[in-house]
Order: sequence, then C-alpha cells, then structure tokens
Amino acid sequence: MTPPEAAAGQTTPTEQGPKPPVGEAVIDRAFRLLNSFDAEHRVQSLAGLARRTGIPRSSTLRLARKLIDAGALERLEDGDFVIGLGLLEVASLAPRGHGLRAVAMPYMEDLFHVTRHHVLLGVRDGDDALLVERLSAHDAAPVRFRVGGRMPLSATGVGLVLLAHAPAELQEKVLNDFAPQGEMNLMEWDSAPELRRTLAEVRRGGFAVQREPGGTLSTVAAPVRDGGGVVAALSVVMPSSELAPGNYVTAVRTSARAISRQLGSSTREV
Repeated sequence: MTPPEAAAGQTTPTEQGPKPPVGEAVIDRAFRLLNSFDAEHRVQSLAGLARRTGIPRSSTLRLARKLIDAGALERLEDGDFVIGLGLLEVASLAPRGHGLRAVAMPYMEDLFHVTRHHVLLGVRDGDDALLVERLSAHDAAPVRFRVGGRMPLSATGVGLVLLAHAPAELQEKVLNDFAPQGEMNLMEWDSAPELRRTLAEVRRGGFAVQREPGGTLSTVAAPVRDGGGVVAALSVVMPSSELAPGNYVTAVRTSARAISRQLGSSTREV
C-alpha cells in the first residue's frame, strides 16, 4: 500500500508556490503552510502542500506534524491535511472578529428579520474585505462572500465603505492598481476616476448603494465605527428587483449606528 506521504498531490504544477528564502524562520514557514489553505484548497495532500508552499516535501511533513501536535492542522484517514480546530479556537479570540461579531449580532439579527435578505459584516484586512459574519435565509439569492472569505475592497459594497474610510495612501494604491473585477465586481464603474468619485460620495453620504451591472444583486452598506474611526461595514445584499434605497438605507444605517454606539462611537460620529 502506498503511504500517505507518497500520495499524489491535488494541485497542478502551475500552482507551485515560490521557493522559500534561504534561512527562512520556522514560524514563517509554518504560516506559509497554513496560508496555503483557502476556499479552493480546504483539503490538501502532502505533495500538494509542498508544491503550493515551495517547501521541500520532507520539511513539509515535519512541519505539518508539529502543526498537528499544536492543533493547527488535522490529518484525515487518507493522509490529507485540513485546518485544525485548535487554530479556529485561537482565531475566535481576535477582537476584530469574535468581539465585533458578538456586539453586532443582535442588530444583524434584527436587520435580517426586517429585510429577509443577506446581512453581511466585514472588516478591512490589508487590501481585502474580510467577512466576519453573514446571516442568510435558506432561499436567499446566492452570494460569493462566505464567512472568513476575502474579496477585493473595490468588488463589494462592504469593501467600498471600508475603502472610502481607509488611509489615503491605501486608497491611492487601490486607485492606481484599479482594474474592473469582471464577474466578481458588484460595482457600477469601470475606471479609477469613477471609483474615486464614488468613494467621495460614500464619505459624504455615509452609505453606499450599488447595483451589479447587468446582474441580479444590489447592495446597501454603511460604516460601523468605534471611538477611533471606521472598524467595519454592515450591508444588506438583495435582488436588484427589490432594491428600494429609501427603505434599506434607513434600516442599514440605523443598525450600523446602533452597533457603533455599542463599540464606543459618539452619536456625532455616526
């Protein structure tokens, strides 16, 4: 019987990761390995891990075993690897994730009961919007944004609000690198100047309303603040045929304000 360590990988040569720097610290390699897991690679073989990280197979196996001992990875009966529950327990302590979610959840539930559409809560992580929580009805229109998933800041309503309140240097970077996101893009512009104008409108109005070009979904989003500024964005995603900005903007902004007050923001700021 072929041992799991010799099993063929699930990735292709074109998915091979960069070769690790000489002298790379063990902790850096550990994060390189953990970061190789994503929505398309939830389960990976040893060969797949080695290929995607660029770490030699023998080193990958040793590192994976240490991560298993720490609870960060788990190994299935067929020898493949998945993210371990120990890592989930640690991640749940992140204040921008669990703490924010705990404060926001009652208001998200109220918003969901009022709208009966997707309710999303996201934070900015670098150049991406990271989804912290999502409430959805079983018959709601499908959306791509999953909890723990990332999308470019310019590709979603949540991301648009976060980008509008991000540091100026990050906004300029995104604008300079801007390119339409194709089918992932829920926004209405196709150029950096249009995006710049939209960001200014979001800051002035305190919310974003966007329709998917030629698509079926629309988004209403508003900022969530603590005492120091915008820390998250709240949105409702609905079929475009049901978009009534007056109704949804009021509901989303009211919920975002309520969450903001619980996080320590003054009424004047929201």
